[in-house]
Amino acid sequence: MSERVAVRKTYKLFIGGKFPRSESGRSYLVQDSNVSLASRKDARDAVVAARAAVQGWAGATAYNRGQILYRVAEMLEGRREQFVALGVPGDEVDAATDRWVWYAGWSDKLPQVYGGANPVAGPYFNLSAPEPTGVVAVVAPEAPALLGLVSVIAPAIVTGNTVVVAASPAAPLAAVTLAEVLATSDLPGGVVNILTGRLAETVPTLAAHMDVNAIDLTGVTDPELAADLEGRAAENLKRVLRPAAHDWSADPGLGRMTWLLETKTVWHPKGL
Repeated sequence: MSERVAVRKTYKLFIGGKFPRSESGRSYLVQDSNVSLASRKDARDAVVAARAAVQGWAGATAYNRGQILYRVAEMLEGRREQFVALGVPGDEVDAATDRWVWYAGWSDKLPQVYGGANPVAGPYFNLSAPEPTGVVAVVAPEAPALLGLVSVIAPAIVTGNTVVVAASPAAPLAAVTLAEVLATSDLPGGVVNILTGRLAETVPTLAAHMDVNAIDLTGVTDPELAADLEGRAAENLKRVLRPAAHDWSADPGLGRMTWLLETKTVWHPKGL
């Protein structure tokens, strides 16, 4: 018998809950695997998918969103060895799993912490409630590949936003494998969309896109690129989270959730 030739896995993009190849047909080699090289059109398609998912995801109950994030943690726990085989340390996989659980627990508590009844001088109820911003573009950090990725995705979606993630070009396998976890964890299609490839090719399109409401530049390490992206984001007054050093193993706090919330205040007359 002739020696069998191994089938090299081709990692595709994750857009709208599906796994399409890049429309350009391009790929690049990472750890002996082919990874799709996303184009500007792929970035635009991802924004369309994210926008289409906003209404359903933002309209879901906080309890339901928490259930789904917890399901992601369950699926990630079950695929722990697969991530370890890709080179992700086991303790990092465990930390990423715990982080999904942590954010799942905040889903129905954040409105109580961040919203509330306001004292006013008059016969009125004055109530403030947090609402999601909308579509968020995220540049994932290069390291830690999985924990850093989870730490920028989970706080955005637990509050009802949808995201388009530009994965680290140097370490994309954790991101595209996480996409396989998300696709089997009851998360509606389009809530998380993942692009792989060159940041300089896809992220400027996301920063300038008029249907993107906020952009997280955490994974941008080039100051000139970061400045260019901020300038593009200013065209439609996007919220911008600038690059900064992070200790991803520390308590994440509420900041990454609350910066993506709008506050809606309602006045209502009291009954006599």
